[in-house]
Amino acid sequence: MSTGHAASDKVPHRALITVCAMIATLMQALDSTIANVALPYMQGSLSAAPDQITWVLTSYIVAAAIMTAPVGWLSARFGRKNLFVLCLVGFTAASMLCGAAQSLPQMVLFRLLQGVFGAALVPLSQAVMLDIYPPEQRGSAMAIWGVGVMVGPILGPTLGGYLTDVYNWRWVFFVNLPFGIIAITGLMLFMPRAARNQGLRFDWTGFGVLALGIGSLQMMLDRGQDKDWFSSGEIITESVLAGLGIYLFLAHLLTSDKPFITPRIFKDRNYSASLAMMFAVGVVLLATSALLAPWLQNLGNYPVATAGLVMAPRGIGTMAAMMIAGKLSSRVDPRLLMGIGIVLLLWSLSEATRWTPDIGARQLILTLMVQGAALGFVFIPLQVVAFATLPPALRTDGASLLSLFRNVGSAIGVSITSSMLVHNVQVLHSELGAYVNPFNRALQVGGAISRILDPRTGAGARVLDGMVNNQAQIIAYMDDYKLMIWTTLPTLALLLVMKRPGAPKPAAKGEEAHAAVLD
Repeated sequence: MSTGHAASDKVPHRALITVCAMIATLMQALDSTIANVALPYMQGSLSAAPDQITWVLTSYIVAAAIMTAPVGWLSARFGRKNLFVLCLVGFTAASMLCGAAQSLPQMVLFRLLQGVFGAALVPLSQAVMLDIYPPEQRGSAMAIWGVGVMVGPILGPTLGGYLTDVYNWRWVFFVNLPFGIIAITGLMLFMPRAARNQGLRFDWTGFGVLALGIGSLQMMLDRGQDKDWFSSGEIITESVLAGLGIYLFLAHLLTSDKPFITPRIFKDRNYSASLAMMFAVGVVLLATSALLAPWLQNLGNYPVATAGLVMAPRGIGTMAAMMIAGKLSSRVDPRLLMGIGIVLLLWSLSEATRWTPDIGARQLILTLMVQGAALGFVFIPLQVVAFATLPPALRTDGASLLSLFRNVGSAIGVSITSSMLVHNVQVLHSELGAYVNPFNRALQVGGAISRILDPRTGAGARVLDGMVNNQAQIIAYMDDYKLMIWTTLPTLALLLVMKRPGAPKPAAKGEEAHAAVLD
């Protein structure tokens, strides 16, 4: 069966292939956030500073982002099945190495390897799902697939918190072993082989400048706070390299005869708008999760296991919304569903700007559940709109690019919000600390309170510093959520650019595509 043809009910072992593809997707998506809750424990074991330990997250994301781009070419050159199995083996092995890491450099290196092998898992599984299901079932198929992509990052902290509390942080990586073995075995036995185009040449120039741009941008965002941003020669160099790499990639894309990403894919208006929407979804999806875990533990004073459980309703909301959106996408205008999701997301982010440690668990859980449902209502219709008019021969490239934009958005979102949080806490601590002086009436009340808060004593100074730092953190988290509101708002305008999905465009005659062909 050709990749470009509609799938039929005669695809053998479709249910088993779906299960294995879903396991692969879930493994990759889970590992983008499963370490979030365990970061404070990893920080002590690996002797890392608070800002350095976030490299455990961003190294994985940026490696996955860089290696997502050539997935279409690799699939066509070496065969989809061969690439899928190889990446699963490498990802599982890298997970074991992460669990055994003894230092921060080792952990970052092994997480880079994990990201390199994990990059292909999501786009390959999506391309497989699109191929084995007929058009009328693709909304439901994308809902099933989307559960892994969206719920994985959301439930990651819950599972990570449980494993860290019951065992230790190393088990957040060791847990991949049994699932990796199941998925590898199932794909080797049941997934049809794909034809290989051994004469296909790789565009090393395009890939090299893209990797340079993305890698330099991520390094600049990760290290900017430490180096005082553009007062550092290193940050200036990385920013110049990032701009140069992205510019050269775009110039090469438009002028090369055979770039590894065909420019034709951007001519589809729905798909191009979907890329921008996916970038914004990536920013919010992972940044909110990365912010929530430390907020619950550091400000909310939740134990690690409880913090994971509090985050679970977010995943429940996403799963429920995905199932509903998957059923409705073929009957209702997907743009309407996305609009509902964006409005709900804006409401949940607005609520988060008012969170304080005194917030009740019920209100917190309700907001998180709505936030999860909002992401589900956006993600599934977005997949339908993105691929509705895209030629079937471009599906693998299309899936790879969507994953690339989601990963880049996630990496940038985590880096910027983490950097803003550290910077704003310092600035706000300084501003609020200015009010701790002999002229502040709150410190002149007399009695026991005045003695406890007396800044002239060591104990009083420590209590006051803790109170000021606590308030600085509360306001800094609020500022991060406000930034995500401004990131989400422009996506409403993208809905006006998209057209209601119609029939997919046929592949151009003689078109050389990166999609593999099933036997």
